[in-house]
Amino acid sequence: EVQVVQSGGGSVQAGGSLTLSCRVSGFTYSGYCVAWFRQAPGREREGVAHIRGNDATYQDSVRGRFRISRDDGKNTVDLQIANLKPEDTAIYYCAAGWCSSGSWCFPRGCYEYNAWGQGTQVTVSS
Repeated sequence: EVQVVQSGGGSVQAGGSLTLSCRVSGFTYSGYCVAWFRQAPGREREGVAHIRGNDATYQDSVRGRFRISRDDGKNTVDLQIANLKPEDTAIYYCAAGWCSSGSWCFPRGCYEYNAWGQGTQVTVSS
């Protein structure tokens, strides 16, 4: 069974930074895809960053401030966020899948995710 467990998050002031982490288990090889999403109050969930192997892509709204990285030895994928803004306030989700085609789109493809983390709140104050 594929599982995704998140850690990190919290409350920070604008201009600060933080790192979210997710640990993925249950995949039989390391070629799975992982993405980070966020959902702000009253808004739909949106994908912000995706990684397939070491190929990372970002939505235009976060490119330059968000960095996704993976450590296959530890089965973790981190999302580093710099220069946080109040509009980054949201629940952040990590999701993993077999890189099959789906409805969640990033600049270099649309994917389906089979397992989702529990979500973690990020609150940015001005």
